[in-house]
This record gives sequence, structure tokens and C-alpha cells, in this order.
Amino acid sequence: MATLCRPSVAVPDHVISMEQTLELARETHADHPQRGLVLRLIENTGVRTRHLVQPIEDTLRHPGFEARNRLYEAEAKERVPGVVRQALAHAEVEPGEVDLIVYVSCTGFMMPSLTAWLINSMGFRPETRQLPIAQLGCAAGGAAINRAHDFCTAYPKANVLIVSCEFCSLCYQPTDLGVGSLLSNGLFGDAISAAVVRGEGGVGMRIERNGSHLVPNTEDWISYAVRDTGFHFMLDKRVPGTMEMLAPALKSLVAQHSWEVARMDFFIVHAGGPRILDDLCFYLDLPPEMFRFSRATLTERGNIASSVVFDALARLFDEGTVEHGAGGLVAGFGPGITAEIAIGRWVGASPAGVHAVAAPVAEAAAVPVG
Repeated sequence: MATLCRPSVAVPDHVISMEQTLELARETHADHPQRGLVLRLIENTGVRTRHLVQPIEDTLRHPGFEARNRLYEAEAKERVPGVVRQALAHAEVEPGEVDLIVYVSCTGFMMPSLTAWLINSMGFRPETRQLPIAQLGCAAGGAAINRAHDFCTAYPKANVLIVSCEFCSLCYQPTDLGVGSLLSNGLFGDAISAAVVRGEGGVGMRIERNGSHLVPNTEDWISYAVRDTGFHFMLDKRVPGTMEMLAPALKSLVAQHSWEVARMDFFIVHAGGPRILDDLCFYLDLPPEMFRFSRATLTERGNIASSVVFDALARLFDEGTVEHGAGGLVAGFGPGITAEIAIGRWVGASPAGVHAVAAPVAEAAAVPVG
């Protein structure tokens, strides 16, 4: 069984608070006819702080797509190696033992992918397989976990390194004045994360099943318009209500595994905004504390795209209360509208160091892909 080990997460040093964000919105868009609505929406996100890869005064200037993409590449090469080394250490895996690198990012573009640079500069074998994922947006964190699980199902002794690099602030477009765009300016943050999925051994979430669900005819709800100035984020006003359509997909995958959502012990989900988490509580009939890790990520770091699930998972590790055998779910949500879902059990010592198996869910046959 493939085990998702403890992630490593890093954020840039430049911090912007909710108060600063609101003040900037007031100053920058003083004449906007819907300024009051935008301010309320930003305040309702609950995002208290976000981290940016460059100071806010530089973020608000647009030097052109070429310059921004050069900055993306330079910052990725500067910041990713440290996160990778820590993730490998968490999993007790050496670079030469990695068989596949999955690199996810929707905020910059490189070809060849950063995977090639990592292999050449960090001691990975030339035979290491590469899988860049660029167009699943915030769902890509879940997709990376699922593709790692698939790979380890095909190659049971393999190790997969997942890297997520999201510099959302480099997609800021000062000419985009729609309410959705202005809301996103107060919601997204920057982060880098990495995690190892081990085919054998490891402590963390042993993945037993994964699945994907696309909500039909929602392709234009979350999208990029690619223009001379780069990526322009397009957000439909219907997006906050998508959990009504995606919660049944989560329930369905859990039911296929002969489990019950109400009896599961932990949930690590993408926190695109507070409505996502509130609606999951409602449609899955779960108490708010079940999503405390995702909400903490949203509050302290904002929506960090594909890195959200790794940051929230790292918080679960930090809390240290999950017991061996506990059942849980990881899900990423993004454009499409797409959900990438994995379920499994926790493997490792309980907080007291006792390997007593909890029984939160019924036993089920281990079927790799739903």
C-alpha cells in the first residue's frame, strides 16, 4: 500500500494582513461601483494573513509576462530544493531512491519542467520519471497524490516525490476589475510544499482508493484567460456553491469502499474559501472541527492553490492526535469543476506510541482506483 508521508511546507517572508489588503482595495479601487461588495467579500474570506514572494509594492506593479515568468523560475529554483530535502527526510528516503517526481503548479510556466532541473541538480537518478501537472489548478494537489498512488500500485516498491510550487501573487492583473478578480486578489497566497508517497513503509496516510469527479458543463467557472500580460484568473460567481454538487462524489467514493463519511476520523480538503468548508459541513453532516486543518490554512496563508492539501496535512501531523488505523479523506477541488479524492488509513504510532488499531470505519477490500 502506498503511504503519503509528512509534507514539508514553506512560505515566503513578505506578509500582507487582512487590514492591509482592505486598505489597498479602498485606495486602489476608490471609484469602483461595487467597491463595498468587494470589501465585504474579502473580509468574509476569513484570511488573516498571506505570504507573498515579493513585497506588495512590487506585486502591484506589472513588469510584463516575460519578467514575471523569469521571476517564477528563479524563485522556484531558489525555494524548492529546501522543501524537497525536508520532505525526503520526513519520509526517510534518499534522492536516489525516488522513482517519479510529480510537479504541480498553475502560476508559472517552464519547459522543460522544473522536474528536469531537480533531477540534474539534486542527486536524483537520470532514470527518474517526470510528471508535470499544470492545468488542474487547485485540484492538482489531490491529483498528484492520486497519480502517485496509481504509480505505486503499478510499481509496489516505488517512491514518488510530489512538489507543489504556487506563486499566486505573480498572477495579479491590475486591469482586471471584475468582482471575482478583485476577490481573488484578497484570497490567494504563495507557498511551496513537497511530500513523498512510499510504496513500502512510511508513516502517514496509507492510501487505499482514489477517484476523480468532474461536474458537467462547468468548464468556464474557474479558468485562465491567457493574454499578452499573462494568466488572467476568471472566477464565476457560482463557484462557492459547488460543494452541493461535489459532496455526493465524496460520499460515493467512501461508500464504494464500504465506509461511512460520518465514521471517518480526519478530512484534509482544499480550502478555496470559507463557503467550501461550511457547505461540506452541511452536505456531509459533519461538525466544523473536522475541517479545522483546512480552515487554519485558509486563515493563516490564504488559498495557496495546490499546496493547500499539503499544508493542511502537515497541520494534522503537527497536532499529533491521529491514531494508527484511523480512516480519512484527502480531496482537492479545482477547475473543471474537478474533485480529486483519496481515502485511506493512518499508519504509524498513536500519540502514546502504541500501535493499537482504531476502528473508525468498517474493513474494506483494498481497491487502488475507484
